[in-house]
Amino acid sequence: MVVVRKANEGPQEDNALLQTALFKRVPRQEAGQLLSSLKEYRLDKGSTIFRQGDTDHRMYLLEKGRVKLVRQSMDHRVQLLSIHGRGEILGEIPVFDPNGGPRTASAVVMVSGTQVASLERDDLFAWLNQHPRVAVDMLEVLAGRLRANNERISDLVFMDVPARLAKTLIDLATRFGEPFEKGLMVPHDLTQEELAQLVGASRETVNKALMDFSNRKWISRKGRTIIIYHPGALIRRSRM
Repeated sequence: MVVVRKANEGPQEDNALLQTALFKRVPRQEAGQLLSSLKEYRLDKGSTIFRQGDTDHRMYLLEKGRVKLVRQSMDHRVQLLSIHGRGEILGEIPVFDPNGGPRTASAVVMVSGTQVASLERDDLFAWLNQHPRVAVDMLEVLAGRLRANNERISDLVFMDVPARLAKTLIDLATRFGEPFEKGLMVPHDLTQEELAQLVGASRETVNKALMDFSNRKWISRKGRTIIIYHPGALIRRSRM
């Protein structure tokens, strides 16, 4: 982990941190009061931002790149929980629930050159006391996470594997897709096992569904990239 700079040392007009969920509704002058408390880090692929079991009380803002949250069981099996991209908040639970115990997941960098900024709980709450409106924005972020978790549980109960896979591909395309003349290129950088974990099914079942989608000419696969030719077909399949 390499310290880049204090977050307010860059020009504010193009500071990507101002586009994160914490700051996007805050006037720049007010945001600048907290930027000085943030420390930015540049990390290589495979680096760990925080680890399961850590007892710190800080949160992270993802300025650039991509990060996955993973959890390890007592018998050392690893489960992929979620993927996060630019502008998202990471590891906020210990900040708002400091007595809730150690961290329950690890954050691992997926792309070299990823940049995050760390923020200590005391600094955040001192700032929120002066700008209580931002606390409402933070509640919206937390509510969004809870809604997404509830939806994921519902999907596992009511949707078959191809529908869940189609929904996962559309989500990845919406967040990380790169348009080109024939469709969307989605560089997910996941192993087959990780993609299956994200869908919530076995690797064999997910591979079978991917093959079906390929045969229908909806998608094609190239390494750890999926090319989507017919997003509408995937959307319709996710609703069946």
